[in-house]
Amino acid sequence: MGRHRRASNSTMRRNSVIALTGLVPAGLITAASSAGAAEYLPFMASESTTEQSEPVIETPRPLASETDAQPAAAEAPVALAIATAPQPAVAPTPELPTSLMASPIAIPTVNVSAYKNAEQILTAELPGCGISWTVIAGIGRVESTHANNGKADDAGELFEPILGPRLDGSLAGNNVIADTDGGALDGDPHFDRAVGPMQFLPETWNHYHADGNGDGISDPQNLYDAALATGKYLCDGGLDLRDLGQTTKAILRYNNSMAYVANVLAWSTGYATGIVPTSDELPRIH
Repeated sequence: MGRHRRASNSTMRRNSVIALTGLVPAGLITAASSAGAAEYLPFMASESTTEQSEPVIETPRPLASETDAQPAAAEAPVALAIATAPQPAVAPTPELPTSLMASPIAIPTVNVSAYKNAEQILTAELPGCGISWTVIAGIGRVESTHANNGKADDAGELFEPILGPRLDGSLAGNNVIADTDGGALDGDPHFDRAVGPMQFLPETWNHYHADGNGDGISDPQNLYDAALATGKYLCDGGLDLRDLGQTTKAILRYNNSMAYVANVLAWSTGYATGIVPTSDELPRIH
């Protein structure tokens, strides 16, 4: 993933989070978005139900003779049922262009659907994580430019598989990673290659694999599956991604580079606000 650098105890010190302040604008990941109606997502549709209050049964009034003989009983208060408006499952964001040919802030429609679908599933399964779809989208932008500008069908199946370089040490900046899956995912029985639009190493995919579109298959070359697996990977270990420091820790799992973190968070903020990141917010990833 990314430059495929594995984190080590010697390089991931606690002060790496503090170093982010020089690269990432303040409030990057928690930018507020305007309220609006929830969007329909094909694999997370749910029905909302309104609890009905019990019918109120009137007590017959006593006859005049009974009233004279007994003190009047106080009428019991009737509880009023207050309807609560359903909350949107995914926070609304500005309408973004859908083709990178038009704007660098664009996200193809199928990619947006996959990213938001992952957020909805994880909100239900791991509510403590607080992950936003825009963070997943930030990784999708950096890793594969949203599957090469949305080259996938409506079910998220890529028109052509995406494979990273062979990790045999020939490419500067990448580790040597011997084969871990017999070439099952990347077609290479000797060395690993990152696979799919979110660029998972085979070993990592086999640990966090997911079925985001409910077809019974976990495929790293499917946008829905890959987006959900990315969210699971980021949320692992009980992290709360509403906190910038913990978000930084999560993204460093993908690529042990603060420049990589800055890029992901800059795009994430851009998708939340509709504002294209500046070049200063997108440092070169070595």
